[in-house]
Amino acid sequence: MSKKNDVIMNDDIRAREVRLVGDDGTQYGVVSRDEALDKAADMGLDLVLIAPQANPPVAKIMDYGKFKYQQEKKKKEAKKKQKQIEVKEIKLSVKVAKNDINYKVKHAREFLEQGKHVKFRVFLRGREMANPEAGVEVLKSVWPMVEDIGELEKGPFHEGRYINMYVVPKKEKPGKK
Repeated sequence: MSKKNDVIMNDDIRAREVRLVGDDGTQYGVVSRDEALDKAADMGLDLVLIAPQANPPVAKIMDYGKFKYQQEKKKKEAKKKQKQIEVKEIKLSVKVAKNDINYKVKHAREFLEQGKHVKFRVFLRGREMANPEAGVEVLKSVWPMVEDIGELEKGPFHEGRYINMYVVPKKEKPGKK
């Protein structure tokens, strides 16, 4: 067999001697490369170099295909358990009306209740760029409407033509439900 993903195995092993470990964890000690290959062939398994920088290098007798399959399976399981964070964006402007703010905040509250993160964004047009504090004021008026169910992850900050604010759902306290 040859290299798979830069794994040195079987005939690709160039060291004269290796510290051999069996499939079940049995220590065979330091043996010649040929003897290790023969032992692996007798068992019908692969000889895989697991610590090439050691002196002498450490080689393990294993079913490499099965090992690779189990590694992939573990990766998939870890990925399944990983929580995907969804960020919803609420766009506002400096000249937004009070009822429009209320309507957009209602949607933001729904997103926060679903466990999603919310990014409030005020777009600055033309001359509004000269006075970004107006955008910050809009976000400061929005914050009291969501602070009961959300935590401010990142307060109002300037980013290009936008003033942004990140709000995340409040974490439940273990005692309360």
